[in-house]
Amino acid sequence: MSPRPYRLGRRKPAAQRTRARVLRAARELLTARAGAEPFSVEAVARRARVARMTVYHQFGSRRGLLEALFDSFAAGGELPAHLAAAFQRPDPLESLADVVAAFARFWDAGRPWIRRVRALGVLDPELGEAVEARNARRREVVRVLVERLGQRYGRPAPGERAQAEALLYTLTSFETFDMLAGPRRKLPDVAGQVLFLARAAVGHPRDS
Repeated sequence: MSPRPYRLGRRKPAAQRTRARVLRAARELLTARAGAEPFSVEAVARRARVARMTVYHQFGSRRGLLEALFDSFAAGGELPAHLAAAFQRPDPLESLADVVAAFARFWDAGRPWIRRVRALGVLDPELGEAVEARNARRREVVRVLVERLGQRYGRPAPGERAQAEALLYTLTSFETFDMLAGPRRKLPDVAGQVLFLARAAVGHPRDS
């Protein structure tokens, strides 16, 4: 009998450990103090103590590495699971509350890291594209929410939905959360304020 299946079984955990080490190195490099070496596949490989080709084999490209890094951060904060649970709610107003809470928790947990990455994205086009890809996912979440609200309650009306989507997209952004949180405000206070504004933005103020 060939030993190949056994060897493959042993390689898989090793590959997973290598992948985790590379992602950890990438995150450390992105959040390093000013003056650290630029973010590159070579720099990440050196920090992770693996060959450059190992990084390419695992992630395909620098952009692929960035995408995987963002995915791992989202999964670690359970953002996909929280969003999936939100859309299981039969009432879209409850879904709205859960979505606002999910993004608020996510932004709060990674606030220093996210702030740094978004600032670097202004100067690094490829990093900026990876950030925008995540924004596009949030924009789709917002679009579906607004559509469900309109179908269930008739508000926002069809002619008002584009504006409602734009407002809700802005309110659920990291920039809005970071500004409202400031240096001292607690997560529940900020999430509550965002939800108050979000309900008004989609035509369902709290007292309606």
